[in-house]
Amino acid sequence: MNVEALLLQLLNGLASASSLFMVSAGLSLIFGVTRVVNFAHGSFYMLGVYLAYSLTHYFGVTSGLGYITGIVLASLLTGVVGGLIEIIILRRIYKAPELFQLLVTFALVMVISDGVLWIWGAEDLLGQPVPYLNGSINILGQLFPIYQLFQIFIGWVVLFCLWFLLNKTKWGVFVRAAQQDKEMLGALGVNQACLFTGVFTLGTFLAGLGGALELPNEPASLSLDLRLIGDAFAVVVIGGMGSIPGALIAALSIAEIKALANWLGAVDFWGVTVNFSRLTLILEFVLMAVVLVIKPWGFFGKAQEKSRNIGIVEKPLQPLQGLTKLLYIIGATLICLVPVIDSDYTMLLVQDALIAVLFAFSLFFMAGTAGMHTFGHAVYFGMGAYAVAIGIQQLGLPLSVSFILAPIVSSLLAVVIGWFCIRLTGIYLAMLTLAFAQLIWSIMFQWDGFTGGSNGIVGIWADGWLADETHYFYFTALVVFICIFVLRQLIFSSFGYAIRASRDSVTRAQAIGIPIRRVQWTVFIIAGFFAGLAGALLVFSKGSISPEELSVAKSVDGLVMVLLGGIQSLTGPIVGAIAYTVLHDTAIQLTSYWKALLGAMIIILVLIFPMGITGVFEQFRFFKKRKQTTLHG
Repeated sequence: MNVEALLLQLLNGLASASSLFMVSAGLSLIFGVTRVVNFAHGSFYMLGVYLAYSLTHYFGVTSGLGYITGIVLASLLTGVVGGLIEIIILRRIYKAPELFQLLVTFALVMVISDGVLWIWGAEDLLGQPVPYLNGSINILGQLFPIYQLFQIFIGWVVLFCLWFLLNKTKWGVFVRAAQQDKEMLGALGVNQACLFTGVFTLGTFLAGLGGALELPNEPASLSLDLRLIGDAFAVVVIGGMGSIPGALIAALSIAEIKALANWLGAVDFWGVTVNFSRLTLILEFVLMAVVLVIKPWGFFGKAQEKSRNIGIVEKPLQPLQGLTKLLYIIGATLICLVPVIDSDYTMLLVQDALIAVLFAFSLFFMAGTAGMHTFGHAVYFGMGAYAVAIGIQQLGLPLSVSFILAPIVSSLLAVVIGWFCIRLTGIYLAMLTLAFAQLIWSIMFQWDGFTGGSNGIVGIWADGWLADETHYFYFTALVVFICIFVLRQLIFSSFGYAIRASRDSVTRAQAIGIPIRRVQWTVFIIAGFFAGLAGALLVFSKGSISPEELSVAKSVDGLVMVLLGGIQSLTGPIVGAIAYTVLHDTAIQLTSYWKALLGAMIIILVLIFPMGITGVFEQFRFFKKRKQTTLHG
């Protein structure tokens, strides 16, 4: 093999690591101080790329000084936008549970994405080479771009500046103190609000700078936000959340592993050819999963502080009673009457809502009942759908066999993932589920011959009695009703009480003999089974399946449904899934910028109803009952 080519690839890796480090350092800094899992960080990277495109053209792409001015101003403007968002929106949710913060930042992704679409349009925008840095130099007989050497240099400059800022200035002392104990820092008279705004502004500035510097290497594209956030999360988790040195080591590790894979290319192992250059998406999440399994807090991370979710007082769950039971019966009756009294469009919308309800309830069973955070629940949903599609199209299995196979495949996947994940808690558990989900997504996305790759599998329709749309609607409704009933029975069984005991007090649960890890592992398997069943229903509803159904965005959709309805109520995931489906459909019909509208609606609902839609009614009932008790007393 060519050693010179290897050295060239390693240099390419250093250049890639430079930009990735800047973005990840900003994300790590924000999490370390504010404890916000900023899902919108990739959007600030994307915003930096687009702003750099406009400002470099404004100041002149043929002028070296004009180009650099455009990049610097794009980064500063991105930081300003981040600071304003922190002041207006995020400052109000710092004491909220982590999952609610994720919900708001995901809504920001939608708003920023459509904002960029409105200003710059849907077409990719190609950046121009940087003047005086657009040539190549000879290194060991190989040509290497000068601009990439410049990126490597800038990366080390940013590292030194961060080190100096955090270790040699009074502001840096406050930042490091906030990472250790924010309450004590506030007791000493430090203005935490201003400190958080400064940290968020700096973090988003770094994201914008990393994006702006990448403009000559890749076009400004609307897909950059979600594509980048997975890499950034991988770096932050591998390095240790809140650790800048960890972000540097992790960024270098990921970039160089990818560079090595590109250098190896296609390698023959005993007659089997493995193309490592096609495995670059997979390798980083393999590394992320391995690190979290061996070192749960990452290279330089620390054990997570007590989750804010644990402090939330939940009243005991109650079986269906009185008015609630009547509302369930009326709702089920209306659903059954939809094909008779309304249009085909409404029937399909209700069918989508039913599938969303099953998916959301399976997630609620894990995140609500068991209190186990997950950012990768869609992997079971998507694998169930792929199992049906592959079983019918690739293996030639009958529809009934494929449909039964789907939840079994998903639950078997949950057996493997759950065995590793039950060792962790809180945000680290969520990140490990994200790592496994992204790993499976990468495999399905790149396995063209078996899964259809990025195009997915199309033309999968029900046959026989289920080929009729009305029949399939009733079949879907029946499956969802039965599944919700079974899950509710599980929640009120002795196993369900063991689940909630393990969630509420690990010490007490262990003291009375509850095998906590075995209970949590079983929760993974059950939730995966029902999510896979929802995925199987989706295939025959849409007639196709694509990697999008396994993506992190789909997982966040599920969290949106659960949190929007209310994570402390059994009715919450049902109400949330229906509300989200209706809001999504309404937003699409109202405007072409439906993502921004939907995101704005979600933000408003979260700020107004922090406990979810059902939480409002629960509070109303509580105060009404309290008032009646006071009057009678």
